[in-house]
Amino acid sequence: MDCKEIRHQLHRIAEPSNEEIKTSAFICKQLEEFEPTRILTFPKGHHLLAEYDFGAGKTVLIRGDMDAVRVNETLVLPYSSENENISHKCGHDGHSTILLRLAEMLYEKPLSSGKVLLLFQGAEETGEGARQILDSGILNAYSIDRAYALHNIPGEELGTIICKPGSFTCSVVSCDIVLTGKTAHAAEPWNAVSPFNAAQRITDFVLSRNQRDVQRDDFCVATLIEFRVGSQAYGVAAGDGVLRFTIRAREDAHLQQIISEIETKVKAEAANENLQCEIRWLEYFAAANNAEEAVNAIEEYADNLNLTYQEKPIPFFWGEDFGLFTQHYPGALFGLGSGTTQPPLHHPDFDFPDEIVEIGARMFYKLLQ
Repeated sequence: MDCKEIRHQLHRIAEPSNEEIKTSAFICKQLEEFEPTRILTFPKGHHLLAEYDFGAGKTVLIRGDMDAVRVNETLVLPYSSENENISHKCGHDGHSTILLRLAEMLYEKPLSSGKVLLLFQGAEETGEGARQILDSGILNAYSIDRAYALHNIPGEELGTIICKPGSFTCSVVSCDIVLTGKTAHAAEPWNAVSPFNAAQRITDFVLSRNQRDVQRDDFCVATLIEFRVGSQAYGVAAGDGVLRFTIRAREDAHLQQIISEIETKVKAEAANENLQCEIRWLEYFAAANNAEEAVNAIEEYADNLNLTYQEKPIPFFWGEDFGLFTQHYPGALFGLGSGTTQPPLHHPDFDFPDEIVEIGARMFYKLLQ
């Protein structure tokens, strides 16, 4: 298998969340060469599950994501994305290639026992993929003992393994708050039911949740994305408004508490100003909580492979929907350094380094033994 060409082809056909049709078909075709026991599809989404059954023993799930982001490719590459404003700027092309290389290793060097589930997951970027997979019930047919995933980490030395027990990535959610009152003529704004005062107080309340010391249990980053009241109609006094926020916390329990507090505040302010309100919670990412025994295995095998291991003292602030799997199965998400000069994730100049595909596959193979 030419890992470089596989990764480059995945990069060319980059597709966004829930639209990974060509990507899934391409991966499936490659998988067939490595003769899994069976390949399963899902009723919702374009995910693939390749099962390798080597007999009685433990069952381990390895997840790799495959969706791209809505970022225009600015790099001039011989394998540039063919789709305008869609590109692999998070490295999921590399993550999928790592799993395909692992499939090849299992084909060439089968395990003596156990069952391996290679999960190629779409819709990670929107936080929908893991939920689609779990809701399908397909994984309920297996008794999964351990679940692993990795994510490349720009800014870290190439090939470094990064991990920690407990929360490895934050719990994240976004929300839309829609406030509806009543418009009036701009000459008589007192006849309108304006959402402005309520919107201002709600915004102050949400932003007051901020606690930037990540060492504290109540760590929270609440970010205002949009504050809009009314529209560009100069003869009309505003009668509606929209607020958008993204909120992240170290632990899921704290995030759920903040969600409850915001819902209570929004409803109270809406009632106080005679407004209708709607709250939509979007793109939820559960914190990836790493089991200590899984982290210990990652550290041990990194050492066996002569790789540098680094324990991260605090969680990453971004969300990763593998966290939803860690709520159901013991396991861990770990980082794989993609270079100190690599641009950050989602940056137009990011490009996954082909050199770390083999490292990721070897780490996963070790974790299966």
